[in-house]
Amino acid sequence: MATAVKHRARYNRYNDIPYDAYDGSAVRQLPGEEVLQPRPMVRPKERVVARPKVRVREAGRVAPFAVVGFLAIGVFAILLLYSYVNLTVISQQVVDLKSEMTELRSEEAKLRAQYELAYDLEGIEAAMTADGSMVKPQSGQTIYVDLSEPDSVTLFQQEDTAAEGAQGFVDSVKSIVNEIVEYFQ
Repeated sequence: MATAVKHRARYNRYNDIPYDAYDGSAVRQLPGEEVLQPRPMVRPKERVVARPKVRVREAGRVAPFAVVGFLAIGVFAILLLYSYVNLTVISQQVVDLKSEMTELRSEEAKLRAQYELAYDLEGIEAAMTADGSMVKPQSGQTIYVDLSEPDSVTLFQQEDTAAEGAQGFVDSVKSIVNEIVEYFQ
């Protein structure tokens, strides 16, 4: 413990003599000063551990706001779990649809190959061009559309006069005033 200090007995060198012949009288003593004897070691008092007496507070009422808060947290937790379940179901459906789409694409490729084998398109074209019902286009019949320029629109037969613009504004104001008057009647 920090408060208990060990006191060591101070010994002079004459206490080490093994026989009783020397009484320590050769030690020079100053007049009026007494020789201090070592104090006996004092043990600190041990405290008895006792529980402090505590006043107990009466049980209070439960706050309604706390009950509503816990209920809201519970509802949100249930909704979160429900959304995770829905997310899992939807992701499983997406995986199923992707596998079905892969199967359908492979089936489409097989059906296209069967269709091309069933109908000889080159033979049909040769037969149609031979009897004249189908003709290959000439170089003059081929038209290429250039879409590199931006879109633009030009309106023809439009008279752009300031008088007609002012007349249109006056007509729109008159129609608004007429609607207001009819509304209040």
